[in-house]
Amino acid sequence: MIEVEGREIRITGGRLRTAQLEGDFYQFVKDPEPVIAAMRAMPDRPDLFTFLQSLADVTPKHKYHMEWDNMAVIRVTTFEEWWSKQILSVPRNRMKQAGKRGVVLREVPFCEELVRGIKKIYDEAPVRQGRRFPHYNEDFESLYRAEGTFLEHAIFLGAYLGEELIGFIKLVADEDWNQAGMMNILSMISQRDKAPNNALVAEAVRACANHGISNLVYYRFAHGKRKGDSLSDFKTNCGFKRVDVPRYYVPLTVWGHAALKLGLHHRLRDRLPEPVGEKLRELQKKWYGRNDSTQKASAGSQT
Repeated sequence: MIEVEGREIRITGGRLRTAQLEGDFYQFVKDPEPVIAAMRAMPDRPDLFTFLQSLADVTPKHKYHMEWDNMAVIRVTTFEEWWSKQILSVPRNRMKQAGKRGVVLREVPFCEELVRGIKKIYDEAPVRQGRRFPHYNEDFESLYRAEGTFLEHAIFLGAYLGEELIGFIKLVADEDWNQAGMMNILSMISQRDKAPNNALVAEAVRACANHGISNLVYYRFAHGKRKGDSLSDFKTNCGFKRVDVPRYYVPLTVWGHAALKLGLHHRLRDRLPEPVGEKLRELQKKWYGRNDSTQKASAGSQT
């Protein structure tokens, strides 16, 4: 992590070092020129800088190489408008079901108690959605730092069953409070029958309406060449729609120029034909599922 013109910049990649705002998708740069100039002056500068345009205006406005990215967006006016006109009956019934089964939603302050509840959720399973979960068994101090980012623009929503936190959302608003991204949304697998995620989405819409935020964002609507999956179905049912937004790529080195022309700025998985990508995801899910079963069996034999 480096700081450039008062902005935290994260650099990823090995052979192609790519820089982007810390919190890309949640934070935006209105005037990229000073940031780009400062990075070009660095002796150990990255190869590429990429940034998104916000939902405030999706008409391309910069001269740099641009490609279309996308966001899953609910346009928020009032909670009642979304509840009655923007969602389907099935998720609406699931949200009602959560209340009938004792789930209570509320906005909560960031504190140690909240993070301890989040840690309990994170530590429930080492594998989620067919992938290794990176925060499983993470130490408390590291988790506290990770969850404590962007606090001036963050809203935490909790789903409680009695006094127990069974799910949460961390919303992060942009500097104009025009859009809020769901940086985290997760709930207890063991409490899935109470539909906490559906209830949390409803509470997120309510929070946006109460805070005057016009757009609720659930990250991307689609990734790479993928046509859809259960998560995109969940987003659609909850009223999220795809909105295409400009993403810019600025080469900062000769290698960055070459890589951009060759299309190497995209991940390999996003460059693969979709049938191949689907097969690889299936293999990954089986691999992590097998490892998860092995770990549980090993833990059981030690008790």
